Amino acid sequence: MKRIIFCDFDGTITVSETFVAVLKHFAPQLSAQLIPQMYARQLTLREGVRRILESIPSSRYSEILEFTQQEPIRLGFTELLDFLEAKQVPLVVVSGGLRGMVEVVLGDLIQRLHAVHAVDADTSGEYLQVNSEFEGGTELVAKVLVMEKYLADETIAIGDSLTDLNMALATPMVFARDRLAQYLAEHQKPYIPWNNFLEIRDYLAKLWK
Repeated sequence: MKRIIFCDFDGTITVSETFVAVLKHFAPQLSAQLIPQMYARQLTLREGVRRILESIPSSRYSEILEFTQQEPIRLGFTELLDFLEAKQVPLVVVSGGLRGMVEVVLGDLIQRLHAVHAVDADTSGEYLQVNSEFEGGTELVAKVLVMEKYLADETIAIGDSLTDLNMALATPMVFARDRLAQYLAEHQKPYIPWNNFLEIRDYLAKLWK
C-alpha cells in the first residue's frame, strides 16, 4: 500500500468516550477504583480493562450493546470515508474496546472500512471473558502490533486518548485531540490538533494534491 490510516474508535469516531461510559455504568465500583489508575499510568490498560470487563455478568452483554447503539458519530466521518475511497486509501479501525460496540455504532459504515481490530467478548460463561488477537505489552489491543500487519509507505494515526499513545508514538503523522494531545506534548512528539473529521479530510486534501 502507498498510504494507510489507523483510527481509534471511542472518543475519536464517537463523540464521547463510549467504552469508558460502559465500564462506569456496568461496573461502577471497580471502574471508580481502576480507571483513574489507568489514566495516571499506574496500572496498565491490559490489566485494568480486563479486570473491569471480566467482572460484568455475561447476561448483561446485550444491555451493553443497547447502551451504545445510539452513540453519535463525530462530524465528518462519512465525508472522510468518501474522500479516502476516492483516493484509494484504506482506513483501519483499531479499538481498545469491544468489537460488538464498534459494529452496533457504525452499522453499515463497517463495510466501508478496510478492517476492524478490537476486543472480542466471550459470553459463554457466567462473566464476560476477554479475547484479543493482539494482546501485548501494556495493552489489550496492542495497536502497534496491529499496524505491523500492514505495509505502507505512509502511515497516519488518528486518536484521542491513552489507548492511542503507543500507536501515535510509532506513527510519523498523528492527528491528536483531548488526552492524547496532552500525552504527546509531554513526550515532545509533534501532532496535528483536530476537532472533527472534516478538518482531517481538508488537511489531507491539501497534503495529497
